[in-house]
Amino acid sequence: MKDFSYERHGSDLINSRLCVIENRAQKNRSIANLKKLHSCIDLTSLSNADNENSIADFVMSVNTFKENNPDIPNVAGICVYPKFVPVVRKILAVPEVKIVSVAGAFPHAQTFEEIKIREVELVVEAGADEIDVVINAGDIIDEEHSKAFASLKDMKKACGNAHLKVILETGAYSYDSDIYEASIIAMKAGADFIKTSTGKMNPAATHKAALIMAIAIKDFERATGKTIGLKPAGGIRTADDALMYYTIVKEILGEERITPEYFRLGATSLSGALIKEIKKG
Repeated sequence: MKDFSYERHGSDLINSRLCVIENRAQKNRSIANLKKLHSCIDLTSLSNADNENSIADFVMSVNTFKENNPDIPNVAGICVYPKFVPVVRKILAVPEVKIVSVAGAFPHAQTFEEIKIREVELVVEAGADEIDVVINAGDIIDEEHSKAFASLKDMKKACGNAHLKVILETGAYSYDSDIYEASIIAMKAGADFIKTSTGKMNPAATHKAALIMAIAIKDFERATGKTIGLKPAGGIRTADDALMYYTIVKEILGEERITPEYFRLGATSLSGALIKEIKKG
């Protein structure tokens, strides 16, 4: 961590930049941008009540999306629990939509490392394109950074050709510097994306946490030349909220990064909210 420093940005500068972004977000409101945001959604179903029939219906809503919404781009991915990956693989008929699965003892990451690694391997074998795992927040809080890094490194290896998205669970940290450090550790370990939250604790995604993560991504890219994606997730339900994350990426990383390749929004109800706004004009 010696080559990266949250302190050189500082809380005052972070808060100042957040104020600027809040003032600019509504200027980015347009039908074109709302459509772009819809194309970046990882449509998510992570409920204890999920079953094969409910997930099959969930997938069919994506399969038939263009029939009902010909002028709106489909979502980027479908995110489910590991046991439902084969269901999605069997039914999904939209090749560009990615199959995303949580793994690695989601949502708390508190189990044996061998189990985490094997779960990642199993969901890849089942056909997942992208794997969302959780960094062990306790290791970050306890400053056991090498443990957090080693765990993620092993899960990255287990991903093979699948992309690794690392959830920081930003609401678990008392200090903004921990969010920055967790971001850098995840990227050093090979994360293709860093993600705010599991959606299973409060606070979930926040604008400030996403801003700190975007700044960490920028620092990492300047140092390594590697391009890393950002995925805010958890409690994102409105177009206004989504536009804030759009503006964070635009201001820190560049508007060209607002594509499914480098930007995702993990959400369940956001799709309907965006569709309503788009059709309202």
